[in-house]
Amino acid sequence: MNILLSVSVALLAGLLMTRAFKPLKLPSVTAYLIAGVLIGPYCIGALHIEGLGFATMEEVEILSLVSQVALGFIAFSIGSEFRLEDLKKIGKQAFIIGIFQALTATLFVDVALFVVHMMMPDKLTMAQTLTLGAIATATAPAATLMVVRQYKAEGPLTKLLLPIVALDDAVGLIVFAIFFGIAKTLVSGTVDMVSIIVNPLLEIVCSLALGALMGWLLTQLEKLFNSNTNRLNMTTAFVFMTVALSAFKFEIGPVHIGFSSLLVCMMMGTIFCNICPLSHDLMGASDKWTSPLLALFFVISGAELELSVFADIAIVGIGVVYIVFRCLGKYFGTYASAKATACEPQICKYLGITLFPQAGVALGMCTTAAQLGEQGDLIRNITLFAVLIYELFGPLFTKMALTAAGDIKPMSEEVKNRRQTKLEEAKKRN
Repeated sequence: MNILLSVSVALLAGLLMTRAFKPLKLPSVTAYLIAGVLIGPYCIGALHIEGLGFATMEEVEILSLVSQVALGFIAFSIGSEFRLEDLKKIGKQAFIIGIFQALTATLFVDVALFVVHMMMPDKLTMAQTLTLGAIATATAPAATLMVVRQYKAEGPLTKLLLPIVALDDAVGLIVFAIFFGIAKTLVSGTVDMVSIIVNPLLEIVCSLALGALMGWLLTQLEKLFNSNTNRLNMTTAFVFMTVALSAFKFEIGPVHIGFSSLLVCMMMGTIFCNICPLSHDLMGASDKWTSPLLALFFVISGAELELSVFADIAIVGIGVVYIVFRCLGKYFGTYASAKATACEPQICKYLGITLFPQAGVALGMCTTAAQLGEQGDLIRNITLFAVLIYELFGPLFTKMALTAAGDIKPMSEEVKNRRQTKLEEAKKRN
């Protein structure tokens, strides 16, 4: 009962916070995250009133299943952006920009943190520097997608943005696996080429293969039903199943075979949207069904943010360097590669800003970094600090960039008048 009460309080807190933030014209994502912080263990949760917020991080972790499922639906939805007819137009640009901006972010962060390492070798080791540089590749697909949906963003920048965010996951996995393998070598003194090269490549290949299989199976089973309601139920069941299957891991000697749930669900969405003729309608229906789930996901994400990281000045200082240089790397890497691929001026100018948000994938990487022992604790705290800043301000920057690029259109006078008329009619009836 307490879990159900916590879920309802979390969802209500997020929705009410969007009303409180409406005069500020901030994205709903930011409101949900702040609502999560307020009902989390460091604010209202600290009062230890059962059902009113989350008193401990353990209570937040109980709802981690919600986050995993929500990320599955987000990845499935982003996968639908890889339609072949669209990729023929923007595929080359998305591929080049997606890889180049991720590697540039890693380069900027590694160089900046290497300088910090030379100045304070007792505070930041070379292994931590390399690992944080790899984590810098990741971009949060959830926050970006929510902003696009909320403001119904549409245009050349948006069409390019979502495939790039999806590609970020694959690039990030490869870069992180290689750099983290080197970091473990620096800490332990033993070289493990299987961990550095074989395991990450296997994870990507296996994830894409599983996703392709699930997408094909989903399309075949959809043919058994004539009702879109039943087809939607089938789609929902497959996303749940795919998230569950992605959790399986296998070991064959030194080789570890695992799956990235984001990559698997993205691939399933890609295959489904390209071979199922009804995919467009079903994707639209799925987006509406998952709206409360995504709102709850961001409230839980806000509750997971550990405000205690602000107590350590060293973490704050290194975190600021990480945040600033990752943003610079994302922006200039995107700007240079967009220019090189002959993108429109507004894309060159604003696309990099939309890639600032960072959350789920980065947190997954820093969880893996715990294998470094005490050095992993610092990486986790810096990543948590960065995620807190990125998630609170990143969606706002994304909204501003999409608006400046013309992908978010201001509400027309006709729509405003229509809404005002409906409100007046409702007041008269009451």
